[in-house]
Amino acid sequence: MSAPTNPRRSLGPIAVPPLALGSWNTWDRMDPDDAVTMIRRAVELDAGFFDVAYYNMGPHAENSRTDILFGEALRASGVARDEIVLCGKLWLWDWPNQSFRAQLTESLERAGLERFDTLVVGDYLAEPDVVRLVADVNELIAEGLVDGWGINNWRIGHTRAARDAAVAGGLVGPSFAQLKYGIARRAMAEGGAYGPLFADGTLALQASDVFEGGILATGLAPQRKIGADVGGIRERILALYPEVARIAEGFGVTPAALGIAFCLTHPAAANVLFGASRIEQLEQNHAALALVAERGAEVREALAGLQADGRVNDDGSW
Repeated sequence: MSAPTNPRRSLGPIAVPPLALGSWNTWDRMDPDDAVTMIRRAVELDAGFFDVAYYNMGPHAENSRTDILFGEALRASGVARDEIVLCGKLWLWDWPNQSFRAQLTESLERAGLERFDTLVVGDYLAEPDVVRLVADVNELIAEGLVDGWGINNWRIGHTRAARDAAVAGGLVGPSFAQLKYGIARRAMAEGGAYGPLFADGTLALQASDVFEGGILATGLAPQRKIGADVGGIRERILALYPEVARIAEGFGVTPAALGIAFCLTHPAAANVLFGASRIEQLEQNHAALALVAERGAEVREALAGLQADGRVNDDGSW
């Protein structure tokens, strides 16, 4: 394996590669040999961070085999466990009826793994019991099943409450926020809700849904199911694609690589989570790292006027 060439950034207690591969609509779209090649190439290209989500319930249950398929490919790849970072995901849709421990251990067993390095507690539909949530996550940390954790698209009040509950109980609080963030959707990460916590180093940022389900990578509205359109702004985002493509051409990269580069110019960004089901997508996206290193300020300046979401409320709601 080639040695990583880019400096790691901190995602809570661990240092992580700048590129991260998601599992939704990816491993189940590859044949086994291609999946093995993807994992090996990801390690070579500073993308050896794998999100291994538990998809056995809730709105994404149709992807319920992704952890099994990933685990099979990882074992076949020969990549050593210490060469990669693994991130699990816990959901609140049926919690606490289905405990975090039950979710995590099932996900690990299905993937043939012993532990995750970090995990994300997913978004919610009803008001969460934050104190209990923090305690339940810390039981997993105490058992050695994971080192740290973050949140996924929470309202800022609940994130702050989780941090406060952890301090009060002498426990580990969330150390990063996985948020929808990209060229056109910036308000949550850059506004008054999360912005101060990123600015003072309280939280790291993990950017997700960077391409808006592929819209900002191809200019096409995908036929498959994609992430929620928070704020109902996808038509405005789609209208921005021609300008994104023009700017990307000027930098000599794909629109997808430009989108990743933009996210990595955020000072708090630890890494960018994206989906790739073909090796050429991963290799094209890798060009984002050189672009950030060589022309990061120019990227941010060139894209300054393309925000589509305006602002969010001070509590982080839309």
